[in-house]
Amino acid sequence: MANRAVFGEVLEAVEELTVEEQETLVEIVNRRMLDRRRAQLAEDVKAAQRDYQDGACKPTTPDDLMREILS
Repeated sequence: MANRAVFGEVLEAVEELTVEEQETLVEIVNRRMLDRRRAQLAEDVKAAQRDYQDGACKPTTPDDLMREILS
């Protein structure tokens, strides 16, 4: 419930900004979200590489993968 209150306060604060400041804020938030996604993707790749090196997964063909998914 506290998050909703904070979110509402943030929205109200944004409304007090000029249009230019709001646009800048949107650009900054978008850039930070992209950075987070890149960092998460990099961590996912590292985890997958560790799993592969540890023998937790093995190479497979697309056909085998689809058979496994559909079964």
